[in-house]
Amino acid sequence: MASMDAYSGRDTLITESLFNDRSSTISEAAIQQILDGQFKLPQQMRVAIVRIDNTPQKQVHWNDEQFLSTQQAFLDQFSEKLRQSPRVTRLTLIPDIVVAKSSYTNIREAAVRMQADVVVVYSITTDLYSKYKAFANPDMKAFATTQLVLLDVRTGLIPFSTIVTKNAAGVKAKSEMDIQEARNRLQQKAVLETIDEISKQLQEFLKG
Repeated sequence: MASMDAYSGRDTLITESLFNDRSSTISEAAIQQILDGQFKLPQQMRVAIVRIDNTPQKQVHWNDEQFLSTQQAFLDQFSEKLRQSPRVTRLTLIPDIVVAKSSYTNIREAAVRMQADVVVVYSITTDLYSKYKAFANPDMKAFATTQLVLLDVRTGLIPFSTIVTKNAAGVKAKSEMDIQEARNRLQQKAVLETIDEISKQLQEFLKG
């Protein structure tokens, strides 16, 4: 066995990957430049916003009108919060028809066409806790998880990301026609709480 003295005087510090990853889309030289370099967002930003839908079809229980109106309410909430930042000079929405596939390459290219400096990409998942599904109990508990990343269009870097999960519990109101309407209300409440929390985090980040 070679002694540790055999390595004395040799530069054995590894500064880049020694693995041949053929699936990588970033070269080793680019990785080194990104990690060693410095990055700064523009002081004044044109912001685009896009939603990625990761909700499995089996989890969508509402009819089309309810689902679309609720998704629009979430988008409006995000837009309202973003407009409160003095750094945001313009806010535009990226329509689904512009982004054929929800990849960061497609989103970035769509943002370029819309002359946006950064893109806010978010995804929302909601459901009921399983133990509340199994029994016909009037007490219900829903949860929502919202993920958000801020994508810099010029560099493709992501300077900010967060994941927030919130809960909402309650019972069916007298004005609600059925249990499903109550469940939808609780899920929407949980989502709005995640959006409120994420918006606070994002605004704090943009102050820096």
